[in-house]
Amino acid sequence: MKSLDQHPTVQRIRQQPPTNTETPRSVSAAWLKQLALDSGADDAAVVRLDRADLAGARSEILPLFPKAKTLVSLVLGMNRESIRTPARSVANVEFHHTTDEVNAVGHRIVRACQERGIAALNATAGFPMEAERFGSKMWVVSHKPVAVAAGLGHMGIHRNVIHPKFGNFILLGTVILEVEVDEQAQPVSYNPCLECKLCVAACPTGAIGSDGHFNFSACYTHNYREFMGGFADWVETIADSRSAADYRKKMTPQESVSMWQSLSFGANYKAAYCMAVCPAGEDVIRPFLDDRTEFLDGVVRPLQEKKETVYVLADSDAEAYVQRRFPHKRTKRVHNGLRAPSIARFLAGMPLTFERGRSTGLTATLHFTFTGRESQRATVIIRDQTLQVLEGHEGNADVEVTADSATWLKFLSGEAHIVWALLRRKIRLKGSPRVLLAFGKCFPR
Repeated sequence: MKSLDQHPTVQRIRQQPPTNTETPRSVSAAWLKQLALDSGADDAAVVRLDRADLAGARSEILPLFPKAKTLVSLVLGMNRESIRTPARSVANVEFHHTTDEVNAVGHRIVRACQERGIAALNATAGFPMEAERFGSKMWVVSHKPVAVAAGLGHMGIHRNVIHPKFGNFILLGTVILEVEVDEQAQPVSYNPCLECKLCVAACPTGAIGSDGHFNFSACYTHNYREFMGGFADWVETIADSRSAADYRKKMTPQESVSMWQSLSFGANYKAAYCMAVCPAGEDVIRPFLDDRTEFLDGVVRPLQEKKETVYVLADSDAEAYVQRRFPHKRTKRVHNGLRAPSIARFLAGMPLTFERGRSTGLTATLHFTFTGRESQRATVIIRDQTLQVLEGHEGNADVEVTADSATWLKFLSGEAHIVWALLRRKIRLKGSPRVLLAFGKCFPR
C-alpha cells in the first residue's frame, strides 16, 4: 500500500492554501430561528441543553452527540381536516407526509450549519427505530419536553403538545448543535389546553381519563396495532396458525390487507382521535367558540359513531370501556407484544401496563426477590387505584414472591406455567394467594 503522502486526495489538499476551520463558539439564536423558518419550519425556538428543565433530555442527547450544547425545536403544522376525518387513510397520509417534511427541514438546517463549520445533528426521526431498545424508549430524543422548554406549547390532557397558534395539529423535530447561543426561549406562561375533555369523549379505548390519568396500555394496544408490538403479535398469530384456514379464523381479510398497507406505505395509526377533536390554539378555536353544538356534530360525533374494530387486551379496562361506551364498535382481543426482556424492564414497565379499573378495592404490598441471572429486590404497592414501584423491600408485605429471574420472565411471556414453576420451586410464594391473584388481574396480557 502506498504511503498516505502519495494519495492523490492528500496531495491535492496539501497544495491548497489553509482554510479557516475554527468552529464558532456561539451563534445568534435569532439567526438559528430564521434559518429554521427559511428551511420550512412553521415555528422554531432555541434553548440551551444545560437548562434545569432539560435534565431528562441531556441523558438522551449527550450519548448521542457528546458535543451538544444547543437545541433547535421545530414545529410543522398539519392540515386539520385531514386529521379530523373518520377515514384513517387520509389522516395517516398527512402524518407520514408531515413527518417527511420535518425530517427535510432538519436536514436543511444541519446542511447550512455544516457549511458554516458548525457540527449539528438532525435527531428528528419520525418513528422509533432503535429496535434493540424495544420494551423501553426506542427514540433517540424526546421532542415534546424540548418543545415545551422552548416555549412552543404545553402538554394537553391528551399528552400531545398544544402550540399556542396551531393547536395540537403539529409534528415536532429537534436539531442538536455543538455551539452556544447568545439567548434562548422560555416556556409559554400559560397552557393552551382548554380542559374541554373532548379528547376524553372521543378516545375509543378510554385511555384518557377526565382526571388526567392516562392508560398507556390501552392507547398502545389499539392505536399502534400495526406498529412494533402489534406487528410482532401478528407474526406470532401466523406462526401459531395450523393452516391458512386457521389463520383466517384469527385474522379477517381486511386486517391482513391493512397490515400489508402498513408494511408497504408506512405504519398506520388506528385512531389519534384525541388530536382530531382538540379545539385549542388561536388558529383552531374559532369554530368551537362560535357554535359548540355544530363542532360536536361535525368533528367529534363522526369519530364516536364510526363502526370499527377496537383492539384490546382481554379483561382490560379498555375492553370494558368500549363495551359500555361504544357498543356499536367491535372489540377484538389481541396481545400488544409488550414482553419484558429483563427484570429491570419488567419493573420499569409496570406503571405503563397497570390497569387501575382492575385494581378497584385492592390495597396490597408485595415484596419481590429475584434471583439467578438478575438479582434484584423490589416493592410494589397498590392503593387507591394507584401503583408505586420501589427499590428494595419497604414496609410489611401482604405477599412475598421469590423467583428465579429467567423463570419469571418466561412466566410473563407465557412460556412457563405458574404451577410448573411453583412445583419446581423456581417461584416461591408467601402470603395470601387471593391477593396475588387480584394483583395479577391488574396487568392483563
